[in-house]
Amino acid sequence: MTPETWLREHGAETIDHPGGTLYAHLLRIRDRLKALGLAEHVQLAGLVHAVYGTDGFPLALADHTNRDEIRDLVGAEAEDLVYRYGACDRNATWPHLPGYTDRFTQNTEQLDAASTRDLVDLSIVNELDVYEQSAEIAEKYGDYFREQFAKWAPLASPAVIAEADQVLQNTT
Repeated sequence: MTPETWLREHGAETIDHPGGTLYAHLLRIRDRLKALGLAEHVQLAGLVHAVYGTDGFPLALADHTNRDEIRDLVGAEAEDLVYRYGACDRNATWPHLPGYTDRFTQNTEQLDAASTRDLVDLSIVNELDVYEQSAEIAEKYGDYFREQFAKWAPLASPAVIAEADQVLQNTT
């Protein structure tokens, strides 16, 4: 089964999300990650990044305590990123990366450079899509995104930061 089929069978096409449906959002994330030249595991993670729900989107399509199904669907490396993305306690993690707090377990850890980059890249691309799809979110969070992404610039892929600067019209 393809990840796209799995997402459709689990209702992603029926869930409202800025810009249409969750399914459309997930496809846009995957496509943007690909266009930015990111690794295949990051692209696959982008396609299913919200299956365990997130700190900002609590609806889950899969149980985060039984990760085998998603691991079989996209591979271990992509699923690890999907779990880390979904489990991220944003208030505790975003200001302190590479320090990371899991919202499900409350465990904390220091991420290595590659894991940090993948998480930051996926987070930025996700927020850029939401920013572009919702004028309300753009107005409310635009300054926050500009500030946060500038702080993350040393941790992120150069292509992702360039994309963020272009989308947010940031000259830093």
